[in-house]
Amino acid sequence: MTQRPATPLPPPKERRRLREAASLTQAQLAARLGVSRQTVRAWESGRTAPSGARGEAYGRLLAELAGGAADAVTPVQAAAEGGPVRPVRKERAVAAVVASSRTGDDPIDPGDPGDPADPAASSAPPAPSTPGAEPAASTPGAEPAPSAPGAEPAASALTPAQAFDALYAFCAPALVRQAYLLTGRRELARESVERAFQTAWQRWPEVARDPDPAGWVRAVTYEYALSPWHRFRPRYRHPEPPPAAPADRVLMDVLMDLPPSYRRTLLLHDGVGLGLPETAAETEASTPAAAGRLLHAREAVATRLPELSDPAELHRRLTALASAERLRAPKPPVVRFGSERRARFWTRAAIAFTVALVGATALTLWTAPTRYEPPVPPGEAVRGVPPKSAPGPLSAEEVALRAKLRGETVKGPPRLVPRAE
Repeated sequence: MTQRPATPLPPPKERRRLREAASLTQAQLAARLGVSRQTVRAWESGRTAPSGARGEAYGRLLAELAGGAADAVTPVQAAAEGGPVRPVRKERAVAAVVASSRTGDDPIDPGDPGDPADPAASSAPPAPSTPGAEPAASTPGAEPAPSAPGAEPAASALTPAQAFDALYAFCAPALVRQAYLLTGRRELARESVERAFQTAWQRWPEVARDPDPAGWVRAVTYEYALSPWHRFRPRYRHPEPPPAAPADRVLMDVLMDLPPSYRRTLLLHDGVGLGLPETAAETEASTPAAAGRLLHAREAVATRLPELSDPAELHRRLTALASAERLRAPKPPVVRFGSERRARFWTRAAIAFTVALVGATALTLWTAPTRYEPPVPPGEAVRGVPPKSAPGPLSAEEVALRAKLRGETVKGPPRLVPRAE
């Protein structure tokens, strides 16, 4: 029977939020507790619960993080609420992440700047550390925040557009390559990423407060890329040119032969590097179902490419295949402008449809009758009625007979005709 720690533990999602608010990666938290990173990941996903001395230490550490991060606000949350954001350590981490994603260090997933070996932690958005925390070492591409000894750093406003641009620069390059591996089409990959970020900009307050904005956008990108309605579009009925290298063409053919759900599970687990519970949650499947899809996908790939039976080698080949293509995402202002234009179009269309519906309803009510009028029955032939007794016009035979009688002389005895006196 598992012994629960005396210190009460927050829910799994709250544990992860407290860690991210303190600018700690899963590897750093595991080092402080003396456990493995997989154990911390299992605690934060809710698969297992800590117990014993480790549970007590974990509870005390979370209590310290909760006390230190009581007044901390993430940049995207502050931008959504319209409040100021202090340029503390995590904001410089955002700039470092953006700079690393532009250099293309990892074509599949840029990763967390604090823990390059933790791809699952890279899907979490950067969050500021507690006020008064010591600034981290200078990062290339990040400007240090000026501060006087004993004084807090000056506040600077981070607009929603700036927060959106930072998220886009961090996620878009890797998402375009992931969508290409998922669909095998370059233009569809760019369109999927653009449409996903347009949806994110339309629902930015919700995305800004989400614990994993990168995962939110990735899920929308995958759903749009795997939509079965693309096959009916004329521009996607013909196949695109395959990759130049023969080995890449074979690997792409193997991926395209997999069912979409298997392909997505394989890409998330062996390409992006998510854990099995995270993969199952993102694909909206149970953990055993996700494990079965992953095993069948690996078996199908190893059947045609035996050298890729090792997951590490498969990850390397997927990375090489994605980085071999020159895939560029549009600029963030273009995406935001397209999102706003699409929102205006559909808003006006909805208003026009509503006005037309109201007008048609009003016209119907105006022209409708106010009382019941029974319908006139159709005419029917009446049978059994005697003909008219009044004489009518003579027929041709009757006229001829009358003329004959009048024209002939009377033969025989004279008639006695009464005469009036």
